[in-house]
Amino acid sequence: MTTAPASEHAALLKSLDLPAKVALLTGATSFTLAAEPAIGLSEVRLSDGPTGVRGLKFSGGRIVALFPNATLLASSWDESALEETGRLLAEEALAQQIHVVLGPTINLHRTPLGGRLFEAYSEDPLLTGRLAAAYVRGMQAHGVGATLKHLVANESETDRNTVDSVVDEATLRELYLLPFEIAVTDADAWSMMAAYNDVNGQAATEQIHVNNEIVKGEWGYRGLIMSDWFATRSAGPAANGGLDLVMPGPRGPWGDALVAAVRAGEVDEAVIDDHLSRLLLLAERVGALGTPRDYPDGLPAPDSAVRKEQLTRLAARGMTVLSNDNAVLPLEPAQSVALIGRHAVETIDMGGGSAQVNPPYQVSVAEGLSARLGDRVTVVDGVEVRTKPVPARGGFLVDPITGEPGIRVTLLDADGNELEQRHAANATTMVGMDDDFTGTVATAVLHGRITRAGRVELGVLGVGDWWIRVGHTESRPELRVSGKGFGEEVLTPPLHTQLYEVGEGELLEATVTLLNGDQFAGAGLFGLIGHKASRETVDVIDDAVRAAAGADVAVVVVGLTEEQETEAVDKSTLKLPGAQDALIEAVAGAARRTVVVVNAATPVIMPWLSRVDAVLWAGLPGQEGGHAIAAALLGEIEPAGRLVTTFPAADGTSPAWSVTPVDGKLEYAEGRFIGYRGHYAGRAPAAPAFWLGHGLGYSTWEYADARLISGEAPAVTVTVTNTGARDSREVVQVYFQPAGPDEPVRLVGWQGVDVPAGGSTRVTVTPDARMWRRWDAAAGAWDSVGAGGELLIARGLGDIRATVELPVS
Repeated sequence: MTTAPASEHAALLKSLDLPAKVALLTGATSFTLAAEPAIGLSEVRLSDGPTGVRGLKFSGGRIVALFPNATLLASSWDESALEETGRLLAEEALAQQIHVVLGPTINLHRTPLGGRLFEAYSEDPLLTGRLAAAYVRGMQAHGVGATLKHLVANESETDRNTVDSVVDEATLRELYLLPFEIAVTDADAWSMMAAYNDVNGQAATEQIHVNNEIVKGEWGYRGLIMSDWFATRSAGPAANGGLDLVMPGPRGPWGDALVAAVRAGEVDEAVIDDHLSRLLLLAERVGALGTPRDYPDGLPAPDSAVRKEQLTRLAARGMTVLSNDNAVLPLEPAQSVALIGRHAVETIDMGGGSAQVNPPYQVSVAEGLSARLGDRVTVVDGVEVRTKPVPARGGFLVDPITGEPGIRVTLLDADGNELEQRHAANATTMVGMDDDFTGTVATAVLHGRITRAGRVELGVLGVGDWWIRVGHTESRPELRVSGKGFGEEVLTPPLHTQLYEVGEGELLEATVTLLNGDQFAGAGLFGLIGHKASRETVDVIDDAVRAAAGADVAVVVVGLTEEQETEAVDKSTLKLPGAQDALIEAVAGAARRTVVVVNAATPVIMPWLSRVDAVLWAGLPGQEGGHAIAAALLGEIEPAGRLVTTFPAADGTSPAWSVTPVDGKLEYAEGRFIGYRGHYAGRAPAAPAFWLGHGLGYSTWEYADARLISGEAPAVTVTVTNTGARDSREVVQVYFQPAGPDEPVRLVGWQGVDVPAGGSTRVTVTPDARMWRRWDAAAGAWDSVGAGGELLIARGLGDIRATVELPVS
């Protein structure tokens, strides 16, 4: 889409007075920007989007496709796959008339404890940046704007609204800003989102150095910088600090305060004009300025056959074979399989927080494998994996009016008048953030009919004063936030449960009176909880052992849940929750062969690794997760992924570990030596379990005749031979180890190739020239890392196949 010349935007600006200009620089609602008919500006609609385009409602919105999570997509090391993802997300956006998608998340995996890593691509800035640029190209080619987030040094969730990330200039530019720079330079991303945290003592939304001097100045960025939701703390300082748009609206710290700051001389009106020019450029690019855009018909539905194929393929191709002794994988279809684990029957397909969507369904591994193997699969539930119960799922509660899975919600004002009645398919509903009715909710009434008799755990979640009744039993819990995190009412609401003996068809009734308070007063996520009471761990493991002993192969599916992989909360350990390790150990001792599937987006500790035959890392695979994992296990689709983050062997053994600020500051003391860089330089307490780039696929490979091709960023060429019996994909990776003692090794390029069984191909990898520079703090400028050093040609940094010396002059 062409953009209007600057003079045309200048004319539009002149037609508005100062209050009208400023009014457009705060959102109109939670996820929309205001229209201004006088200048031909239509409403601009935004949606969260890391794993699907949710739409204008935070919870309970329309049915949309649930995509594989970012680390799983990134594990393909395939820019074409990310470009396809961007295109598919654009289709999902266009189907809802969404103009801007709030993604991709391109913060780095600084420490594996980060709760939000599942939204981000990698610990490596080049891999992150190039994959993000591909995603942006795929999305924006269809007129839907992408949003790079979160600018910048936003790698942990602990105290995320107050923490000061302390990062030296070289580390900031070479690592944490580099993915943003690549996505701007290579793909011209149309917007960015400023983070909650401070950076070196200054709020990200007021970052003159980052936002104005680097992004808009050095990079010449023409796009818009918006705030994260509720992140803006000031009027004048934020406006002068490069922030263009405050979200959400309609309230916020700008408005009259920013008008007053301009009239007092604190902010020049030219600054306001620049902010609004960027907003108008974004609106024009997405078809909301001037003639309204046309929206295509006939886009694939979230549950269509074409979406099923796309999402299954994208998920399975990113899955990574971590170990495969005696070629146990892929499974033989004639084998009998004992499929074991809570994650097998309740597969986790997405993380928590603002990345969640309302999918048409979520396929479990049990469903996916049983669909292919039929009665050759015996399914055994696993040990408990959660410390907190979740909203009712799987038809445990049904709407007492419609009989559909979910609950019935009635919203009332202070006088008891009904404002809205709705069906909540996932047993939760959002109140007060994205309501589209007049009136203010004072009370919510929730009903769900129980479909399973016996001993069950029932309860509620959400901030307020509750009245709960099950049969003749009543309770009146008062639920409050802990005060330990921002936005708990929405992201991590408190809950209350208790055990009941119920008959099938009994009613769970609950009424909550909403509270007054801070900016989330009367707003939050509310729902009903319902599931079978947990069994004793020893009984569960006994069942698993018996099933494993009677099958040809045991497949144990373990992993994390949205308790660990979520916005607003960091992890405290990489250990699998509950007794999952004990379950694996017991099964491995009884089974002929044991395969472990790790249903998690980020690293986990594997104390049982030497006692199992194979490990498949499956990420959070989206709505087709069970089908994708089954396809990977059976070899229908090769799980050709390569790790995007180094897996530590034990807690505390990464170069960067802690996510807890000290006196409000989180020191990035490891500097440029995060992840594999620190491990390779010997700056970590122990060697990793698996290196960045590791992944076996379903074949074996030989490398030969590696040669250097001279140039500004010297390229390499090497012959790779598929020595296995299956067609396969190889990812040839090239790392640069500079000659200087304080320069870390770094990934400089890669190339994926598909090679038939027994075939050979010549692969050339041209490194990215940006990886040959270093930031000279004394000079305040980029400089070369210098001559010499070596290029490492590898199948992952733990499996280097050839080394090429670089000339010293």
